[in-house]
Amino acid sequence: MKIDLSGKVALVTGATGELGRVIARSLAECGADVALHYHSNESKAAELKSAIEAMGRRAVAVKADITKQGSVEEMKQAVEAGLGQADIVVANAVVQYQWTSVLEQPAEDYASQFESCVMQSVYLAKSFIPAMIEKKGGRFIGINTECSMQNFPTQSAYVAGKRGMDGVYRVLAKEVGEHQITVNQVAPGWTISERDRANGTERSEGYEQSVPLKRRGTDQEIANAVVFLASDLASFITGAYIPVSGGNVMPSI
Repeated sequence: MKIDLSGKVALVTGATGELGRVIARSLAECGADVALHYHSNESKAAELKSAIEAMGRRAVAVKADITKQGSVEEMKQAVEAGLGQADIVVANAVVQYQWTSVLEQPAEDYASQFESCVMQSVYLAKSFIPAMIEKKGGRFIGINTECSMQNFPTQSAYVAGKRGMDGVYRVLAKEVGEHQITVNQVAPGWTISERDRANGTERSEGYEQSVPLKRRGTDQEIANAVVFLASDLASFITGAYIPVSGGNVMPSI
């Protein structure tokens, strides 16, 4: 048994980010052609595009503002022109900001998280799911976070955006399930990235002690969960919020 995404077209938003590029490469390694969304890092998008093409897969790099419906629709048109209709959509992009307390957090940070978590997902659904309905199948995957269950101090804007996103995904899963489209979320813990490896910051003993597996997860382990959900092996999984956090958070029943 193996994951084979041959003949599939995947879109990854925020593909030039630390996690996004590992997800994109992993999808390509399993046979998918990949559309690489970026907001400003054109050089990294071009580098990633070349790397995926070197695997023998097709790739396109597409610049877009995922917080604007018109820009997302233009991205869809570019993806279809370059690769064809998307079978797999991975909503990974999110606006970065400085975390602080509720009393000190600027109001615009709450707006940015709502736009990049909730509205990105809505715009992606409106643009890409109609074609999935026509084809009677597809995978819609969002990157959430363990923070949605933690609700720790200084997390409020991020948690607000991601918990709102969670509501959209759960409802959407029920609305499009009859078309054999699955809608799921992967919720990473504090993940070791390429930047951590370069800077020697992989370890965090305080955090690791709270994790049952006593370590931080890797970007590849997060990407593995995404690839699984994108595959036929996950054809009967929908509406799920799946922590990939070493047991640091555990949804209850």
